[in-house]
Amino acid sequence: MRTPLLLALLSSALFAPSYAAQNLQPTNPARSYSAGMVTEGGRIVWLAGMGGTRNPDGSKVEGITAQTRQAFRNIEAALKRAGGGLEHLVSMTVMIRDQKDGDEFVKVRGEFFKEKFPASMLITAKDFANPDILVEIQSVAVIGDTLK
Repeated sequence: MRTPLLLALLSSALFAPSYAAQNLQPTNPARSYSAGMVTEGGRIVWLAGMGGTRNPDGSKVEGITAQTRQAFRNIEAALKRAGGGLEHLVSMTVMIRDQKDGDEFVKVRGEFFKEKFPASMLITAKDFANPDILVEIQSVAVIGDTLK
């Protein structure tokens, strides 16, 4: 009796409808995040934690504002290689070194997300593997053929 259930689950995964993402209420546009995202179809992309300590030319990036922008650019580049972009992010876990940088992180995140806000968690972390990191963002995206 398990075989029909397994076949049903596999067929629904293989023939899932095109991507659609919907914000769960409440959203908080002032802080550029939502309570959650509902997705259907598409491909899930799990990204490792990404910081922004280096510019593409290899020069060092200083300060929470510049590192946050570079981290989002790094995420955007990874998603582009997977066929998507920042608009496909559905979740992010953000770690910042200093709690006082939380509002600045949120301000910069707002530059990248205007309407569809990923679910987000913001954590203060005392130590990172790289001592230059001030912010690291781990994220999940769902990429598909069409957006609804």
